[in-house]
Amino acid sequence: VWQAVDQGVFLLGQYSIVFIVVLLGTRSPLWTVAVTASFYLFMAVFRFPQVPASRVRQVLHPSGRGASLRQASAVAHRGGGHDAPENTLAAIREASRNGATGVELDLEFSADGVPILMHDETVERTTNGSGSLRHLRMSDLARLDAAAKHRLREKFAGEKIPTLEEAVEECVRLKLTVYFDVKGHPDQAAAALKEVYEKHPVLYNSSIVCSFEPKVIYRMRQSDPAVVTALTHRPWSLSRLGDGAPRFSSPWKHHWMTLLDVALDWAHHHLLWKLCGVSAFLIQKNFVSPDYVQYWSQRGVEVVAWTVNTKVEKEYYQDLLRVNYITDSLVEDCQPHY
Repeated sequence: VWQAVDQGVFLLGQYSIVFIVVLLGTRSPLWTVAVTASFYLFMAVFRFPQVPASRVRQVLHPSGRGASLRQASAVAHRGGGHDAPENTLAAIREASRNGATGVELDLEFSADGVPILMHDETVERTTNGSGSLRHLRMSDLARLDAAAKHRLREKFAGEKIPTLEEAVEECVRLKLTVYFDVKGHPDQAAAALKEVYEKHPVLYNSSIVCSFEPKVIYRMRQSDPAVVTALTHRPWSLSRLGDGAPRFSSPWKHHWMTLLDVALDWAHHHLLWKLCGVSAFLIQKNFVSPDYVQYWSQRGVEVVAWTVNTKVEKEYYQDLLRVNYITDSLVEDCQPHY
């Protein structure tokens, strides 16, 4: 009962904000009521309900790897890109050996539409090849060495770029939770993931689909409402780089992007999460606090922090906040990753 009351108060607060903003902007009670009512109807008709909390707990707090139901989980970023070449089968296996509860993997596509693991739109940073994924077929990508630029390239020499199917099969075999980080291509990604979920039903209880792009998550919920999903967010990402430096030299453009950042942040925290019916919110670690975790907990959403790369930070998130964290290494401290 109290949860229903809290939800009602929350909804009243959201629509009150819309009402006040529109009233101040138009100074017309008629337009204000009309816009607020339209917003309410839009949310009522088009929003997705959250996946049942019991299944979300099963995904985010699996007990199969020696963890209790509410213990924080360590998730290997890109499979653990410090410990092995990122987004490879070797990284997945290494993460499992090092005690990760799950792996975060980036979904991209080759020029001929094959779902693969790759973070960038080009292959230069991580392989011995060059060019855009838009121009490289799977047969081209299969010839590349995914370990070529890694600090442990000799140990992992010859590691290949895996397909999504190969990666999923390995994660299922190792009983790892999978955080699918979708870089874009909403329709293509939703179709590819739906096919994977149908082929591997165990994923409904052992994986989550995440993206910086709300359109991706909304399309995924349209394609399969049973999939657990999350929005990923870094405040001030439009106006500033990960280390806090301004993204643009032009003062005018910087201030404009700052205003857009404010609007985007408000939308993530008050509108988009509810429209998509997400179960988790992946946020850059510097913005996580006990109050922030409580804010989302009141809305039935779990916080996951990224990217946590030092022992001290891991202890803070695991022992004090008790939230899942994504890390580049399971074995040692490594450089900050924004």
